[in-house]
Formats: sequence, C-alpha cells, structure tokens
Amino acid sequence: MALVIEGEEKIAAPIAVVWQALNDPAVLKESIPGCESLEMTSPTEMAAKVVLKIGPIKATFTGEVTLKNLKPPHSYTIVGEGKGGIAGFAKGGADVTLTEDGPDATILKYEAKADVGGKIAQLGSRLITSTSKKLAGQFFSTFGEKVGGA
Repeated sequence: MALVIEGEEKIAAPIAVVWQALNDPAVLKESIPGCESLEMTSPTEMAAKVVLKIGPIKATFTGEVTLKNLKPPHSYTIVGEGKGGIAGFAKGGADVTLTEDGPDATILKYEAKADVGGKIAQLGSRLITSTSKKLAGQFFSTFGEKVGGA
C-alpha cells in the first residue's frame, strides 16, 4: 500500500545550520519518533532501529537509511527500508528541499512516499495514512524545534 505525504516547516535557523542538522545522526535520532538507534555506517548511509505502534500493532523495525541526490545546502533525498518481522515492512523516501527565508530562517519542504506491507498493511489505508502523516509531522516539528532552538 503506497501513500504520499507533503508538508513544510519554517525553521528559525540559517540554511547552512539546517543542512548540517539534516546530516547529523544525533539530531535525526532525536527527531524520528520511536527511534532507538541511528548510526552512520558511511558518509551517506545509516543503520536504524525504530519502535512504532500503528493501531494495535507494535513493531520494532530495523533497517537502512541512505542519503541520495545531495545538493548542499539545498536538497537531498532520504531513502529507507525497515523490516518489522511478522508485522511486515515499510520502505520509502522523502525529497527534502531547503529555501532561505531571510538570513535567519529556512523553509523546509518535504514530499515523502511510503509503501507498507505485511500485517501492517491489513490495518487499512485510513489508519496507516493518518499515522504516517502524524509521524512525519512529529519528525519535522521536533526537528524544527531542535534546530531552531524554539
């Protein structure tokens, strides 16, 4: 089951600071809902462990996150795939674009695509879509607070 999530966040920090944070595993780990570990395995690859609850199913996903199409400090694509055992799998990616909004603010826009399968996919598209939008919103608002110092 595939879905698309779009959004934008205004971050009270210069574009260079936001770009650096988008490439910092410590900041990303603190921003990803349910993230238990996130470690760089190469300059563009990370290993992740995330615990998520979607409806009645709680699952631990382990997987890889890769950064592609890097155009510092303006955009990149983040791609990930996680396996949650009997709960199923989730894979997807997001195109992230940064635009300066004056010297001390940045507009972060994202368009994420996700695909889920297994038991999770049987929960129904409305629950998965609403949960996915909530998780994406939480990630970007937490990220904005951490980077913007709000």
